[in-house]
Amino acid sequence: MASAVPSLSIISPVYGCRNCLEDLVDRTREALRDHHGRLEFILVDDASPDSAWNRICELAANRPWIRGLRLSRNFGQHAAIAAGLEEAIGDIVVVMDCDLQDVPEEIPALVAAVLDGADVALARRAQRQDGLFKRFGSWAFYRILGWLTGISHDHTTANFGAYSRRVVDALRSMPESDRFFPLMVRWTGYRTTLVEVTHGRRTHGESAYSVRKLLSLALKIALSYSDKPLRMVVALGLTFAAISLLVVGLSIYRYLIGDTQVAGFTGIIASVWMMGSVILSSVGIIGLYLGRLFIDAKRRPNFIIAERVGAEDA
Repeated sequence: MASAVPSLSIISPVYGCRNCLEDLVDRTREALRDHHGRLEFILVDDASPDSAWNRICELAANRPWIRGLRLSRNFGQHAAIAAGLEEAIGDIVVVMDCDLQDVPEEIPALVAAVLDGADVALARRAQRQDGLFKRFGSWAFYRILGWLTGISHDHTTANFGAYSRRVVDALRSMPESDRFFPLMVRWTGYRTTLVEVTHGRRTHGESAYSVRKLLSLALKIALSYSDKPLRMVVALGLTFAAISLLVVGLSIYRYLIGDTQVAGFTGIIASVWMMGSVILSSVGIIGLYLGRLFIDAKRRPNFIIAERVGAEDA
């Protein structure tokens, strides 16, 4: 590969962590001081509310290996990662968060795992430094997501990892609008290894993912990557059909043996409400799927890059 092409690209979506960006890039550069290939660090400003773009421009002005991308609005973490992947040109691409919980000193171990033959080297956080509420939310999110999609997920891993060029190219070829980076990586099927890493404490900013947002994200991912909700609707319909047949059979039997009586008003009302709720729920789930299809049919881009800085504003 030509020397003008960097051998290592690092991508970090930026949201609400302006004050730790200098530590992030300097610690990363120090951790990779023995790396002899070309290096680029791509900071993607996902419309950070703390004016992080100004800080990115300052860092890129005196660190030529830093590139900055500013998205036109907040498209979400996974869209920001996609923007970085489109711009990254390294043989190995590292994705990490900007809050220093993904420890920069662990990057060489991840890169070494890819150089040893793995296509994906995921950082496994054996001892997470988050609070109890955040750990429970993450655990619940991945359990619900695994149940909805039918694919088990390890809640000790996330986006932090090193990825070979062919994995990056495969991810770039995926056109879907609802993007969830870990699931897309898993879908490629390339050889994956786990690397035990130290998990840092959050010293700047707060997590943008509340429990409500995590549950909403799990539902969105399930609608985009699984048909299990539809199969659940079919199973629910078959269950009530079986119950209805049993009730009809029981009614006929009671008629034949002469045990007839006027049906109660409460039972009728309860049946109507129950069946109406099932029908409306089923139609609602189908509507959600149609909504996702409608969004995908528009074929709008997953992100819009409003401004670039660094590397001669490539």
